[in-house]
Amino acid sequence: MGKIGFDNEKYLRIQSEHIKERIAQFNGKLYMEFGGKLADDYHASRVLPGFEPDSKLKMLMQLKDYAEVVIVISAIDIEKNKVRSDYGITYDEDLLRLRDEFVDCGLEVNSVVITHFNGQESASAYRQRLERTGLKVYYHHTIEDYPNNVPLIDSEEGFGKNDYVKTTRPLVVVTAPGPGSGKMATCLSQLYHDHKNGIKAGYAKFETFPIWDLPLKHPIHLAYEAATADLNDINMIDPFHLEAYGKLAVNYNRDIEIFPVLDAIFAGIFGENPYKSPTDMGVNMIGSCICDDEVCCEAARQEIIRRYYKALNAFADGKPNDAEVNKITLLMRQAGITPDNRAVAVAAKARKEKEGISSAAIELNDGTVITANSIPLLGASAALLLNATKHLAGIDHHIKLIPSKMIEPIQTTKVNYLGGHNPRLHTDEVLIALSMLSVYDDNCAKALEQLPKLKGCQIHTTEMLSEVDCNVFRKLGIDLTSEPIRKKKRRYN
Repeated sequence: MGKIGFDNEKYLRIQSEHIKERIAQFNGKLYMEFGGKLADDYHASRVLPGFEPDSKLKMLMQLKDYAEVVIVISAIDIEKNKVRSDYGITYDEDLLRLRDEFVDCGLEVNSVVITHFNGQESASAYRQRLERTGLKVYYHHTIEDYPNNVPLIDSEEGFGKNDYVKTTRPLVVVTAPGPGSGKMATCLSQLYHDHKNGIKAGYAKFETFPIWDLPLKHPIHLAYEAATADLNDINMIDPFHLEAYGKLAVNYNRDIEIFPVLDAIFAGIFGENPYKSPTDMGVNMIGSCICDDEVCCEAARQEIIRRYYKALNAFADGKPNDAEVNKITLLMRQAGITPDNRAVAVAAKARKEKEGISSAAIELNDGTVITANSIPLLGASAALLLNATKHLAGIDHHIKLIPSKMIEPIQTTKVNYLGGHNPRLHTDEVLIALSMLSVYDDNCAKALEQLPKLKGCQIHTTEMLSEVDCNVFRKLGIDLTSEPIRKKKRRYN
């Protein structure tokens, strides 16, 4: 286990209490927009060592007697079959996955809002599909010139045309499969309808990043900008907070830019805005739970480098994201780092320079760096996986866990029978072979038992890997980067 920089237990305790206080501030009814990932925030767990990916979900479970969840999805994303990149599934499928996760945790999920609805047939079909599962589904329509046309928004032809989502709990958590789904507009529409019905309710925003009480150029904030480089999010000093309280607070450009509009909408609904700044709207207590700033700073620097390699790989695959690459390059300069600050990248490239062939390196949680290169039987990443598990199990490096006579028939099947061109075994094939042999070989069984210890380890390869290998490392909880070099493929068989 690596060094801890974040007190997760403290976070679960004080964050839930702070949300209860905000509910009480608004007469016992609060719509809370949840930005980022609710159940699987791996970015936060990487830059805040000690933060569990499901910490926000666990925190909400402490409020489950108060809370219900409304999931929002855009009809535009349904129409486009928008895909969530980390899971490789469409937003409409991810909504169902999220619903199941929430229900399994004891959270009440009754409602789905389809936003940006303009009669799309795919959205209508999706509504029918959801209703067959027992969910209540509501339509919210596109409002012309949203969010700038405040008189239209705050009228019967604006929010007034939207379906009113019936809720019963004091805390209504509004979340979505991804950004741009319309979470904030859903909350504001509900406030409009509640006000018409004589119900006093409030709005709050939960965003993990940026952390309002950290310095503007803190590495954690730079890592957040790297993670959202494709959206061009920029951290800024909140000028409204500075003017109102004389205190520096960090927010991001979109919230600051839209605050004057929100101010007008709140004034239209309530007569006045209960908040003096976009920072006021937040309920984030993460900054109070950082227990070792330097550990988090180093983790954030490493995240920036990982994001840099990810952007380079996308560019190498033909994605026109040169602006994203350039922005992260600038962020690395601001953080005072280069790719050579990633130990496994240096080790893997040194191994390749020495051997002249594809190589890989892993940094274990105790700081040990192990390398491997491709051989006729195994790819570099598969060989590295075997080397790492042997090291952790205390097995002599020269012992072969998988004999050649077992690998060769697998290669024959891949090439001769299945038409493959790469005879070397991938990581998944190595793990299957290792699993089969573990019944008869104690060393193989010991090596397999080490797999959980690879969670949180770092790997770098000198070539971009296949999706199969990437998925194996992802499932093992390993942070992978690769040089932006794609292994040459035959264009025709």
